[in-house]
Amino acid sequence: MSISNPEFSSSTLLNPVEVHGPEGEHKKGLGVMMLAAIGVVFGDIGTSPLYALKECFDPVHGITYSPEALFGVISMMIWALILVVTVKYVLFVMRADNKGEGGVLSLMALALRSFDSQSKGYYFLMIIGMLGACMLLGESVITPAISVLSAVEGIEIAAPGMRKFIIPISLAILVALFLIQKYGTATVGKLFGPITFAWFIALAVLGAINIGSAPQIIGAFSPLYALNFVIDHPVAAYIVMGAVVLVVTGVEALYLDMGHFGPKPIRLAWVLIVLPSLLINYLGQGALVLSDPEAIRNPFYLMVPDWALWPMVGLATAATVIASQAVISGAFSLVSQAILLGFMPRMNIRHTSDSEQGQIYIPMVNWALLFMVVVTIIEFRESVNLAAAYGISVTSTMLITTILLAVVMFREWKMNIAVVSAMAVAFFIIDFAFWTATLIKIKDGGWYPLALGLVCFTCLITWFRGRQILRKLAMDGGIQLGSFIESLLKHPPHRVEGTAVFLTAHVDYLPISFLHNLKHNHVLHERVFFLKVSIWDVPYVNDAERITMKDLGGNIYVVRAIFGFKETPDMGSIIGLIEKGFDMKFEMMDTSFFLSRDTIVPSAIPGMALWRERLFCWMYQNAGRQSDFFKIPANRLVELGAKVEI
Repeated sequence: MSISNPEFSSSTLLNPVEVHGPEGEHKKGLGVMMLAAIGVVFGDIGTSPLYALKECFDPVHGITYSPEALFGVISMMIWALILVVTVKYVLFVMRADNKGEGGVLSLMALALRSFDSQSKGYYFLMIIGMLGACMLLGESVITPAISVLSAVEGIEIAAPGMRKFIIPISLAILVALFLIQKYGTATVGKLFGPITFAWFIALAVLGAINIGSAPQIIGAFSPLYALNFVIDHPVAAYIVMGAVVLVVTGVEALYLDMGHFGPKPIRLAWVLIVLPSLLINYLGQGALVLSDPEAIRNPFYLMVPDWALWPMVGLATAATVIASQAVISGAFSLVSQAILLGFMPRMNIRHTSDSEQGQIYIPMVNWALLFMVVVTIIEFRESVNLAAAYGISVTSTMLITTILLAVVMFREWKMNIAVVSAMAVAFFIIDFAFWTATLIKIKDGGWYPLALGLVCFTCLITWFRGRQILRKLAMDGGIQLGSFIESLLKHPPHRVEGTAVFLTAHVDYLPISFLHNLKHNHVLHERVFFLKVSIWDVPYVNDAERITMKDLGGNIYVVRAIFGFKETPDMGSIIGLIEKGFDMKFEMMDTSFFLSRDTIVPSAIPGMALWRERLFCWMYQNAGRQSDFFKIPANRLVELGAKVEI
């Protein structure tokens, strides 16, 4: 599979492909879509008040408290929300949609369109796009851990004697969350919006109540407080930036989930509800600490009245579970896209909803995330320790998004180079400052997301490179399909009843399974299809343009089925479209599907380092079966393989 469409270069089968969004997209009312977006998109960024300010003045990872520092920090938080989220993402990044879809892989695919697939620029952008995806997957491990831990830590304020139960309760909540993933989130998802909306209202109310204790904190809206703090205390400001960035954790969700809700509901929900609630709450926390510096140990829960403390712990826990659920679902979607784009091996993907295409469940990813989340909580034990690790994954993705966005603005949107440069430099300076500030905390936990990202990236780039090597070997030693079939039909072997479908990796070359069947069985089916499934760099493909076919004569056809990276190839739907579009009938009991299942072995042949070849072989042998991935009936399947050295 490929992220572009050069593989039919020697064929004339394809017409330009029309693309479209998922059917029924965005048909609900704007208010309903806004409420749904609040529940899914803003869960992560909405739970940042639980730990962001506390981390800024943490005795171990933060800076020393002073009123001047507090005003500077609150001002930095406010303007981080305005500049990073509102200006960069809401106004600019969300414009870079790939046929309505967002996310770092969509942005990467958009940026790659204007580059030759053999150029250094293409390879560089692909590398950083993959790095961005890996950092997002690392964030999928840290977000559930830090969110739930920070919520449950409110128990310590309500009942100090229960401190020892914080970790067991957090683990129990998260284990239960991962266990229910296989049932889908359709039912629970209906509660996401109202609960998260209630959470934001609570944030605003608590903030407004506490602002009264020190109303002068409102002055922190002035960016001069942030600028003066940076100028007067550059070292302290630089250190605290690694914690200030926590207020924008989850910002990538605005872009990633754009395809589900559309940009307008997300933008309106942010401007009208989420941003005001967050600003008021951070100001309220600042006012509380200004009037009582001791409250810095946990400003969020100490701003809650005693009578509302337990309900607030419950609401915070529900909000963090929702934020975790959104991140887990995002990880499933990201991995699914990576599989279809050829960056990860096939895995078992289950659809948990008949009506919502995006609701999927990937068992291997689910259990891997659960294992890593449990290890993370046991290792770091407190949310303040995790906060040091959290920032690096967030800022790395922000930095990569800026680079890819600049390419899209210049190469795809054809914007003036001076305008693009000015905007890119401004965004880059902010992102780079946040990113380097988080690097200071590598020894305090920042190494963790970097290690997760490095392991993930090594696997992705090894899989991608290994597939390139296999494709080159197949092409170098392959037999041209057209000329071979032409010769074969001049002296055809015995033909038997039925239909044979041979899945092929390239439309111009014979699949190994066909050669093996011809060699060992000495027969040719009455009707033969060579089927190539291609994944293009668009999210969706119109059914009317999905299937293209070329008649090679003798009832032998080459078929190409095109899917977007947000779709799941399905053999049943492919057969149905062939029947409908080309007036052909298939009797499944008379149809056999032939697949190549090769055994890959490492060798001294130039390709990759031996350890990478071994890693690729292990991934290849443990990848999901093609027949399962394409939903081919087991009783109609024939697998023929060979040993291939790389």
